[in-house]
Amino acid sequence: MTAVTRLLAALLVVGLTCACSLIGSQTRGGSPHAVTLVTHNSWAVDKALLADFQKTSGITITVSENGDAGALATKLVLTKTDPIGDLAYGVDSTFASRALAEGVFVPYRSQNADKGSQRYQLDDTRRLTAIDVGDVCVNVDTGWFAEKGLAVPTTFADLADPRYKGLLVVENPATSSPGLAFLLGTMSAFGGSGWLDYWTRLKANDVKVDAGWNEAYSQDFSGSAGKGPRPVVVSYASSPAAEIDKDGKPRTRALLDTCYRQVEYAGVLAGARNPDDAKKVLDFLMSTKFQEQLPGQMYVYPARADVPLPGAWSSAAPLPPDAARLAPDQVQANRDQWVGQWRTLFTG
Repeated sequence: MTAVTRLLAALLVVGLTCACSLIGSQTRGGSPHAVTLVTHNSWAVDKALLADFQKTSGITITVSENGDAGALATKLVLTKTDPIGDLAYGVDSTFASRALAEGVFVPYRSQNADKGSQRYQLDDTRRLTAIDVGDVCVNVDTGWFAEKGLAVPTTFADLADPRYKGLLVVENPATSSPGLAFLLGTMSAFGGSGWLDYWTRLKANDVKVDAGWNEAYSQDFSGSAGKGPRPVVVSYASSPAAEIDKDGKPRTRALLDTCYRQVEYAGVLAGARNPDDAKKVLDFLMSTKFQEQLPGQMYVYPARADVPLPGAWSSAAPLPPDAARLAPDQVQANRDQWVGQWRTLFTG
C-alpha cells in the first residue's frame, strides 16, 4: 500500500467515525430544538397557538401525558436520574413538595414570573413556576335541591348532617389529586385532632368514594352530563363554568367555604437534554396568549394577575377569595400519614 493510499484510507476511517458519532448523537438527543413536555392527562391547548409558537421559535414540542397530577409527580420522582422529558407541567401544590424534596427540578426564573405567578411561589429556589390555579371545592346540583325542596349545604359541617345522607361523592385521596386536596381542606378546617372524626361522620353519612375525578363527576354527579344519582361532588371552583344552560345560567355551584387552593406548576427537569429550549417553552406557558386560553381549554384560572377571566366566569365561577392552604413542608411531612389514616378508616 502506497503512502497516498494509506492516507486516503485513514481519512476515510476518520470520516466514517465522525459521521457515525454525529448520527449517534442525533439519535440519542433528537432534534437540537426538540422539547419533551411531560404533563398530566388533562393537558389541552389551542392548537393554532401551539403551532404558531413552534413555528416562530423553531422548537418542536412533544407532549407526554402521564395520568393525573399525583401519577405525574410520582413518575417524575421515580425517573429523576434519567428524566423522561425536558420540562414538566401539572405538578400541583398537593404533590409539589415531594418533587422539590427529591430534586426533580432545577432553578429557572421566567421572564414573566413577576406578572402574578410569584403569589404562589413555594420557596425561594425558583424551581417551580405557577402556571394556573384550580381550587378544589364541593360542587352542588342546584336544580336537584330546588326540585327536592331541600336547602343547599354550604359548609363542611353540613355535608355530615343526616339531612344530606347519601348525597356526597368524593375522590380517593390516595389515588386522586382533587381527592387529596379535599382531604387537606378538611385538615385545614378541623385540624389534626378533628379531621378524622369528621371523616368518620362522613362515612356514617354514606359518602361514596370513587377512584378519580372523572368517575365521580362524570358518572356519579347528577349535575354533569352523566346525570348520576348524587347531587354533591368534590370538583373545582371552575366546574360550574362548564355547566351553563341555554339561558346562560350555571346549573351547578361551587361552595366557596369548602375550597382548597390547588396551584399547578411547571419546571425544567434536572438532567434535561435540552434545558435552554425548555426554558423558552416555560416562558411560553407564562405568556399572555397561553394564559388567556387556559380557562377555555383546561377550565383553570390563569396564574398571571393581568389576564382577565372570560365574562361568564365572573358570576358562574369566580376565583375563591379565601381558599384554604397548608404549608408545603407540613403537607410533605404528614401527607403519607394522613392518607394512611384515611385509608385505614375506609378500608380497614
